[in-house]
Amino acid sequence: MACKIQKRLSLRRRRLHILQVLTNSNNANKNSIAKSTFLHIHKLKLALENVKREYESLIATRREYISLLNNVKDNKEVKIEKIKEGTFKVKVTCEKGGEKFVAILETFEKMCVNVEQARVSCENGFSMEAIIVAEDENLDVRDVNEALLKAIGK
Repeated sequence: MACKIQKRLSLRRRRLHILQVLTNSNNANKNSIAKSTFLHIHKLKLALENVKREYESLIATRREYISLLNNVKDNKEVKIEKIKEGTFKVKVTCEKGGEKFVAILETFEKMCVNVEQARVSCENGFSMEAIIVAEDENLDVRDVNEALLKAIGK
């Protein structure tokens, strides 16, 4: 029986010593250690709340920054290179959404242009590269450019 009591007392002393070390308490009094432990836990809670507030602030700043970047850059871009008479290489990039591909193909049809080869991607916005051949060899780069800008602007 006395052995169990001694084990309990030594276990309590060990726990109090651990709390005393963790909280940097100089007092060996049980109440003093409990108060300093409570104070230490309270300080840790305040520090955690401060870190959470700072994290939320950083996330909000990041969202605002990304929003501003999305508004600033003009995503509509059309590049046209003339390969030979009546043949063009077309590169179109713009933001996702809408039926851009269908509008571009309808524009090619209105201009009487045949698409020989095309590659389309919708990974980071809409992008398309195509080689087109005009039935009418009088077609100009400016005409194609204006027509495509109107098509992706719809």
